[in-house]
Amino acid sequence: MAEIYLAAGCFWGAEKYFALISGVISTTVGYAAGESTIKYKGKPTYEEVCTGSTGLSETVKVVYNPENLSLKKLLLLFFDVIDPTAVNRQGYDVGTQYRSAIFYTDPADTQTINEVFDTIQSSYKKPIVTERDKLGAFFDAEEYHQKYLDKNPGGYCHIGAAAFDKAKNAN
Repeated sequence: MAEIYLAAGCFWGAEKYFALISGVISTTVGYAAGESTIKYKGKPTYEEVCTGSTGLSETVKVVYNPENLSLKKLLLLFFDVIDPTAVNRQGYDVGTQYRSAIFYTDPADTQTINEVFDTIQSSYKKPIVTERDKLGAFFDAEEYHQKYLDKNPGGYCHIGAAAFDKAKNAN
C-alpha cells in the first residue's frame, strides 16, 4: 500500500471523492502541513485550524494500492476537483485551511508529483500555487468529520455530483 495526503479545500467532499476512486483503500480526514509550513505542536481542534494560525490545512490521507491506481492518475483526479491557481481558497471556502496541497511521505513520489505539476501547468495561464512538500504533520480530525457526507448526505460540498460520478467511473 502507498499513501499520499491531499488538501483540496473542504475535506468533507474531498474525502468522499477520493473514497469513490477504484484502488483507494481508505481515507481519513485531518489537518496537515508540510515540513516547511508546520507551525503547530499538539493535537489541534477544528476551531483552532479555522483561525488560520496553525499552518494546517484540511487534508485527506489517501491510502491506495499502487498496483491498481497509479499516483499519477490519482493526482490528475485531484487536480480535476481543485483550482490550483487559487490562493487559500477552493469553491466558496476561504482561508489558509482551504489551500490546495500535496503532502508526500515517500521522497520517490516527488518525481511523479513534479511531472504532474508540469503537465497541469500547461493548462493554465496563471501559476499553480498548490503546495507540494514532504508531510510535516498530520492529525486526524474529530470523529464527526470522518465520512461526513455519508452521515449527512445533504451537507455542503464544493465538489459537485458530476465529479463524484467521474471518481466512481475512473479506471
